[in-house]
Amino acid sequence: MAKSQLLTTQHLSSVEAFISSACTVFRTFPDQDSGCVSYGVQADGERLFVKAAHTARSVASLQRALTVHELVKHPRLIPIVHGFTTDDGLCLVYPWVDGEVLYHPTRSQRGGRARPDAPLARFRRLPVREILAAVAVILDVHLAVSDAGLVAVDFYDGCTFYDFETGTIQLCDLDEYRPGPFILEADRLPGSIRYMAPEAFRRGAVIDERTTVFSLGRALRLLLDGGDEEGHWRGTEGQLAVVRKATAPEPSDRYQTVRDLVQAWEAAG
Repeated sequence: MAKSQLLTTQHLSSVEAFISSACTVFRTFPDQDSGCVSYGVQADGERLFVKAAHTARSVASLQRALTVHELVKHPRLIPIVHGFTTDDGLCLVYPWVDGEVLYHPTRSQRGGRARPDAPLARFRRLPVREILAAVAVILDVHLAVSDAGLVAVDFYDGCTFYDFETGTIQLCDLDEYRPGPFILEADRLPGSIRYMAPEAFRRGAVIDERTTVFSLGRALRLLLDGGDEEGHWRGTEGQLAVVRKATAPEPSDRYQTVRDLVQAWEAAG
């Protein structure tokens, strides 16, 4: 009954009150950058991920997530299975997925990516063929994103969910993606500076598919390197040339579409 209600209700007064009384909460994520509070719950024998927004900013983020998932369907994008309102916000429900987020910053904690036991460090030590298989999935999901007319915003290694036992990568938290092109009306876009294009820091700049290309180029560079210092490239020289073009400072000097980037990457491989 608890699972059924989570997947069918249109409104709950308090999701916290409901899951604490009707579900088993086995994990809580109270310190997220987004301002959301999330829960791993078991309801009627099934594990679910429940993400709750209680502020105007976090509600807007989850509303964008609903739009993204309406437009983008891909087997490696963790789906939203239901959404409902609460007295003070919005709540989305996802299936619980086994694995680890490659990087999990919170409001109170940053860094730690290079620790030997950190998920990102362990990922970088995988055989190159396994990393290449993972980045191929990232690129393929973003073909679906670009086909839907969306631009990647706030994409970074924290959006990558990897199961080290099965070698399966899935994407999550594409909540800031939005229709493009658009004009940046703030001083900067949200996101990790390690992945962000120069135009993402210029009020009045055009944000378009070439901005997505830059972020994907950075993903290729950072996931195929031995560390954050970017001094141990594990790919080929041809692949590195693709990365350099994808991350050119001027948008006009990059691949103009995600599909162009994917085709160049595949040819270099």
